Amino acid sequence: MHFETKSIHSGQKYDPSTGSAITPIHQNVSFQFESAAQAADRFSLDEFGQIYARMGNPTVDQFEARMAELDGGVGALGLASGMTAIAYAIMNICKAGDNFVTSRNLYGGVSNLFMNIFKDYGIEARFVDHNNPENFKNAMDDKTKLFFGEVLPNPRLNIFPIEEVSKVAKEVGVPLIVDNTCATPALCRPIELGADIVVYSATKYLGGHANAMAGMVVDSGNFDWSKNPDRFPMMTQPDPSLHGIEWIKKFGKLAYIVKLRATMLRDFGGCLAPMNAYLMNQGLETLSLRMEKHCKNAKKVAEFLQNHPKVENTVYPSLATDGTKELAEKQFDNGYYGAMVGMDVKGGTEAGKKVVESLKMFYHVAHIGDVRSMAIHPASTTHSQIPAKEREKAGITDGYVRLCIGIEHADDIIADLSQALDKI
Repeated sequence: MHFETKSIHSGQKYDPSTGSAITPIHQNVSFQFESAAQAADRFSLDEFGQIYARMGNPTVDQFEARMAELDGGVGALGLASGMTAIAYAIMNICKAGDNFVTSRNLYGGVSNLFMNIFKDYGIEARFVDHNNPENFKNAMDDKTKLFFGEVLPNPRLNIFPIEEVSKVAKEVGVPLIVDNTCATPALCRPIELGADIVVYSATKYLGGHANAMAGMVVDSGNFDWSKNPDRFPMMTQPDPSLHGIEWIKKFGKLAYIVKLRATMLRDFGGCLAPMNAYLMNQGLETLSLRMEKHCKNAKKVAEFLQNHPKVENTVYPSLATDGTKELAEKQFDNGYYGAMVGMDVKGGTEAGKKVVESLKMFYHVAHIGDVRSMAIHPASTTHSQIPAKEREKAGITDGYVRLCIGIEHADDIIADLSQALDKI
């Protein structure tokens, strides 16, 4: 089936308990076991099935099944937020003393998690420029467990070269984890390009209506953890947290995603609420339609801003001359370039703030991926906790304004931007 069809029909076709064509909200905590033997088998992971709502729920199951199919993975895990998904995905194979190599072009909250919080727990993030994939190899050592990148980096939009970094990762024997929040599987399917694990803040475009928090991890099942058992002891050696289970030996291609659920989710508890999973399932059904409109509008906005006298520089993949446009055309479907547009306004911090404050239709919120248009000044908000030198390396100038273009009429979006720019 094509993507548009799968986004509606993948997972279970109807609820087996009721026949409902839409998976209902299973707003419950516990699940009845048929026998003591079944209960024991589920706790030992000899049988898959519901145990307790922290580890799974039928409504969440549908969201996971649908995302696994849309991305081409062997399994998926729904979580409370995108930050939960990223933290768990890395901690699933990293412990104190380990490190990973990451692109420095990341959402500000993720940069802070990597730079400060993980550091406090003994996990080192090594930041590199992703424009040269060899930088990842040059930054690693025998304690490196993975490479990480953001497919369409928020907010600077310099696209991550998935296929090229994946080749380096395969050469050195580590998995590549990518954040596909801003592109979504409607535009880009990283597993097809060589990524091993894909994470999302489903709160954004997957849900699409700013009404629920959710995260998602999709595992390709393609990475061979047993090829270098000494590098990945958390996957290959007996796990004392669950009866000495050996994940690879017992679950093969499903080892990573089963361990993620049975240890990270079980013990840290960042589970996805059934109501939020229900809303995510509804959002996925219109994902392809929304992303098409988002992208068409964003391209028109970028072309308007490109020649505006009060804009120093417009950031959008279709306008780039550094190879970003070609990379977008290679990795993204249908000639689309995403829904975010950046602009460096003349006048620095004060001018950037003034534009955001002067917008009337746009929402001034710390969010992206909504049907409505939104704007924010990253240097004073989302990236304010990042040192100035690191912001500069990531391309976040003092006058940079991030625009998340919605699905309103393009003329109305442009008119609002025009009157706001007139104020500086």
